[in-house]
Amino acid sequence: MLEEKTSLIDQPKTLLLELAQRLQVDDALNLIVDRIAASPAVALARIWLIRPGAGCETCPLRQECPDQTRCLHLVASAGASVVDPQRKFSRTDGAFRRFPIGVRKVGRIAATGEPLEVGNLLGQPDWLVHPEWARAEGIRGFGGQPLVYRGEVLGVLGVFSRTTINDEDLDWLRTIANHAAASIANASAWEEIESLRRRLEMENDYLQEEVRTRNAFGDMVGKSAALQKVAEQIELVAPTDSTVLITGESGTGKELVAREIHRRSSRSDRPLIKVNCAAIPRELYDSEFFGHTKGSFTGAVRDRVGRFELADAGTLFLDEIGEIPLDLQSKLLRVLQEGELERIGEEQTRRVNVRIIAATNRDLKNESDGGRFRSDLYYRLSVFPIELPPLSQRKEDIPLLAGHLLAQLARKLGRPVPRLTKANVHDLQRYDWPGNIREFQHVLERAMITSQAGRLRFQLDPVQAVNRKSTTAQPGIVASLDDERVMTAAELRQWEAANIRLALTQSNGKVSGVGGAAERLGMKPTTLASRIKSLGIH
Repeated sequence: MLEEKTSLIDQPKTLLLELAQRLQVDDALNLIVDRIAASPAVALARIWLIRPGAGCETCPLRQECPDQTRCLHLVASAGASVVDPQRKFSRTDGAFRRFPIGVRKVGRIAATGEPLEVGNLLGQPDWLVHPEWARAEGIRGFGGQPLVYRGEVLGVLGVFSRTTINDEDLDWLRTIANHAAASIANASAWEEIESLRRRLEMENDYLQEEVRTRNAFGDMVGKSAALQKVAEQIELVAPTDSTVLITGESGTGKELVAREIHRRSSRSDRPLIKVNCAAIPRELYDSEFFGHTKGSFTGAVRDRVGRFELADAGTLFLDEIGEIPLDLQSKLLRVLQEGELERIGEEQTRRVNVRIIAATNRDLKNESDGGRFRSDLYYRLSVFPIELPPLSQRKEDIPLLAGHLLAQLARKLGRPVPRLTKANVHDLQRYDWPGNIREFQHVLERAMITSQAGRLRFQLDPVQAVNRKSTTAQPGIVASLDDERVMTAAELRQWEAANIRLALTQSNGKVSGVGGAAERLGMKPTTLASRIKSLGIH
């Protein structure tokens, strides 16, 4: 009955109309095989597309493959068994999931761009690889059509029928294959446009964040020897693609150095993508770094480009690199070494060309020696180390840096640039700045907000304002007062308390006797005890 009355393809014109409306490649592929396989005359309909080689290690046809750079990937399959009606032929991971181009019948269709049409397989028992399957399923004919768009072979459409395929059916198969190729090409172009649009949106977000955070630590302002050394190192390494490890205390401006290296590199026309490794939840590391496909896990409602792909041909700044969990560091190391990654939920291997700049306030060498950081990853990252000096070691830069930041803050706050007096500079240079340039900027901004008549007063911790490393200071002298600055009574009490704390620290808590705090301060022990009590010093 099938032989006489059943058409190979039901309502082919409707299929072509629906195909023209599909904007997603997967939707178009599944529509084609599902509609063809819906006919009782069809046992199996499949589509293979030419894609980069992947999964070669487990491919059954690896020994026959002349070139593992490209091959046919099975991307859509539909059909049903008559032997076991519950069995569906929809899997795409079976023995014929890959075909080398030019190998076997499907591969030859892709290589030549010519169809392979056998209307009736009777009398050709060896034509198929599994003739017993063909006999059991009643296979009579095969139509293999190349999917050609603008002279380029995109893949192969293969149809196994349970009836003899006549000329009219073959004509419709050719027509469907031509429309399918155009639909796949258009859908691929649409997806590429959408992918680029999403990528531009993400890059725009990153660039806007760059604008917001740019000059967060000022520019590299200063003339100290320590800063000049950093500038020389940046000039040496920026034109190369070498990995850079920036170390230093928190707030010293590691991100500023990374931006300067990127700006001076040949990748400056591509974005600098930043990843704060300390801010990523442990379960999202893979997705954040490498991306994921839609449906690969709960909450993955669409494909997502990872930071490595987003930084392709550009620079990836891995801030707080020491915070990455030890068991996840091996995945990062593989990408750094091989330049390859796979998105979560995807078998396809993607190549990326990314320059890595990492930063940390930890001693990664000690972390590595202690087994808390992979030694191979440490050596891979520390090709060119740059250590940033804390602000306390380049206090001669403070006047220039303060003037530069005050000018920026004045524009930000819409105020005139305040005058920086000698007393202001004296106060700033006497402070130890444990928070480095970040704290320096915040102190200046707070002073500008609270200043009256353009006079700056800085709210500094009096304990940090005393130079605790000095060995030449005379006992009892906290600081010389600049005649331009009159201190309040409260400030004087703070300075006195700080000076007494310093004396107590240097005398290991001893108040009286030889080497005691009272002797260092030049006062009687009873007077010192009274001052300690009145100032609330513990």
